[in-house]
Amino acid sequence: MVERLIASGYLRSQRVIDAMLTVPRHLFVPEELASQAYSDEPLPIARGQTVSAPHMVAIMCEALEVESSHRVLEVGAGSGYHACVVSLLAAEVYSIEREAELAELARRNISRAGCCGRVEVVTGDGTLGYPEKAPYHRIYVTAGAPEIPQPLVEQLAPGGKLLIPVGSRLGQELLLVEKLESGELRTQKIIDCVFVPLIGRHGWKS
Repeated sequence: MVERLIASGYLRSQRVIDAMLTVPRHLFVPEELASQAYSDEPLPIARGQTVSAPHMVAIMCEALEVESSHRVLEVGAGSGYHACVVSLLAAEVYSIEREAELAELARRNISRAGCCGRVEVVTGDGTLGYPEKAPYHRIYVTAGAPEIPQPLVEQLAPGGKLLIPVGSRLGQELLLVEKLESGELRTQKIIDCVFVPLIGRHGWKS
């Protein structure tokens, strides 16, 4: 899987390559789909959600340029795979998940994969962020939003980066938002994408 991602140009930096080599993706997908764990496609998990395709995890990790001193917020824990990969790049990872069932699934998977202690999974409305541990050097969102939630912007540290899919329910643009020291935001499009909807006070209503 990793070799394919390198050949396709999705993986470039050695730190991200090493992280994706370390985390066993088959521990984060339903047992009946284990044979497909290393194919480059999203796979269904509980509550109508998905674990992102490996190339999307690679794209997001590369775009964020996470450093070993960074505190990171993930919005949408899903199965826990993405957070486990990021935990090998960062100092601290906090993952907020709206669905209690998925939050517990992510905790179990993260523990099985040996990332326990590196990731804290909390249950709550991800569009509100997680102010208890703010500010964050990096924030990334694993669901498509109609617009950028203002609480996430407020919890981003000056010089920090926010990665979020923004658009309609049918398709989004993956946007990289950098918060300058002045507080001004600089935004660039990374790629077109399709994520499940981001549900919450500052997202889709249902």
